Amino acid sequence: MDVSMSGGSAVPVNGYEIRRRNHEVSWHISAVLVPRDEADHTDLVNGLRELRARILYDGGRRPDFRAADGSHVDDQDLDYGAWHFVARREPGGPALGYVRLSTPATGELFQARAYLGDEEYERLLASEGIEAGEVYEPSRLVVEHRARKLGLGAHLSAVAIGAARHLGAKVMMVTSGTRDGQDRFLARLGFHPVPGTRRYVEQYTEDVVLLIHRTAAGAGEYTDLAARMGSEFPAFATETRTRPASSGIDHGAAPAGLFSAARPDRDVWQPVVLEPVHAADHAALAALLESDAVREVHDTIETQLHELIRSREPGSRFDRAQLAAKVDEQLAGIEMWAYGSWVWYPWSGRLVHVLPREEFRLVRTDRNREKIQRPQQRRLLDSRIGVVGLSVGNSAAITLALEGVGGAFRLADFDELSLSNMNRLRAGVHHLQVGKTVICARQLFEIDPYLDIEIMPAGLTDATMPEFFEGDGAPIDLLVEECDTPYVKIAAREYARALGIPVVMDCNDRGMLDIERFDLEPDRPLLHGRIGDITAADLPALADHEKVELLLKMVDADRISPALAAALPEIGRTLSSWPQLASDVALGGALVTEAARRILLTLPCESGRFYIDLEALIAPEHNTAPAPATV
Repeated sequence: MDVSMSGGSAVPVNGYEIRRRNHEVSWHISAVLVPRDEADHTDLVNGLRELRARILYDGGRRPDFRAADGSHVDDQDLDYGAWHFVARREPGGPALGYVRLSTPATGELFQARAYLGDEEYERLLASEGIEAGEVYEPSRLVVEHRARKLGLGAHLSAVAIGAARHLGAKVMMVTSGTRDGQDRFLARLGFHPVPGTRRYVEQYTEDVVLLIHRTAAGAGEYTDLAARMGSEFPAFATETRTRPASSGIDHGAAPAGLFSAARPDRDVWQPVVLEPVHAADHAALAALLESDAVREVHDTIETQLHELIRSREPGSRFDRAQLAAKVDEQLAGIEMWAYGSWVWYPWSGRLVHVLPREEFRLVRTDRNREKIQRPQQRRLLDSRIGVVGLSVGNSAAITLALEGVGGAFRLADFDELSLSNMNRLRAGVHHLQVGKTVICARQLFEIDPYLDIEIMPAGLTDATMPEFFEGDGAPIDLLVEECDTPYVKIAAREYARALGIPVVMDCNDRGMLDIERFDLEPDRPLLHGRIGDITAADLPALADHEKVELLLKMVDADRISPALAAALPEIGRTLSSWPQLASDVALGGALVTEAARRILLTLPCESGRFYIDLEALIAPEHNTAPAPATV
């Protein structure tokens, strides 16, 4: 399939570009998956090895890639069980570049594992909070000299990143040379060096360093290209991939346009807010409407103005003329179409007309009054909340935003939505493989386009912890912790305690709500002392079974529901993971929001662990309805 580096004229709209593409450099990419135990592909694999070794030999610079008989040699067991991508200028033309993508099926052979050693490799996975089955390894990126200035290296790298993400990779690791600046080039694609891993390797006659990349974080300067390559991967993989023996059923050709139709942008999450009373925004709105980017226009501003007037004067009864006069008074000479803001949501193509920020929020939260008074609402909207873990945390974040508890959010999760998440996470099938931070940010902005939201799609790590908690002079006021990784659970609490930030957690089993008021108790033991003196620094040294035991201590193993207790020994045998229900997660969102509101308004809310167990509460002894009258 031909895929292109493209350019063209663009209409800028507040940082976005509405672009019509025209192709400048096209590459034909072929892709083949060589099965791990497949002898029928020996000739193909030998040809790929010869291509790689010839380019790596580089006229004698790396002599180890040439045998005594003059042939070029680069035999690696990793070639089996991997995807191989070859780039040409046109079909049938000479191969100008190549990259290999190894999958978890051959994880024990990864170059990163061999480079670090098994023990250090496992320690790195634990410290990053990732599983071996989530790691893919791009390697052997080679490009002929004459194609390097044409951007083929970036293109093949974007192909590998896009394909890995499409196949389900959460993390990519690669060993990189440094002499030619390959490590700096990969940094532009979002790869980061692992500290302490740079050393000289004789075979390559240069220093080598291990780099790591989280696919949900985009691909640096090439994020758009990698996203496009990921969406087009099924097309060029379908053309050349190894197929199983025919079933005898003729399905016919794929329908026209199935692989060429426009693909969604999986990374965009920020709306554009335009106030047409300002000249620059007026021009941007006009340019946006002239482009093909707007799919729907929603203008209900007159109804919103009516609601604003009635919320300010709930006891008044206006006839049509009186209401129109009140609207004119509110507009104060501004034409109705230009009043307030027009919000463009790039991921859906919707352009929506809403009231100005303060008026929008006054009307949107009007039904909170008496339960939350307006001064309290303003105080809550001035708060910043951090949420870590956006499966269960998604329910909490949405409930917080709906209730107006928090006007700023900092969201962290390295994962993408998978189909098995959709039993409890409110999202559509079109969100599959979209980052959970992106999904949540979009949902929150569709509730209130004036929110202040930051996302951390690489998740919460040692490197991102300071920015997550302290930001650029904007620390969070409360942490909602809903992640699965023991290291992050403990490290986040250590950081929160040091800064005096309260932590709230829901465990979505038996309605368990956990509250730690580090803002009031700076010396309080983590998780109420249930894990003893263990620290985050101790976690990498623990064996897997010790980590499981630690998690059980965190959640009170003797108090979990019978259903969950019965499921635990089946995980990895008859169950893929622990069971979770949407009803439990929805309840958790409500419990977290209740606790957060009390804490942020300095209402009574002490540290502790509380159970709102619906199975126990919806029982005959709690029935308050009167017994039916007897005849």
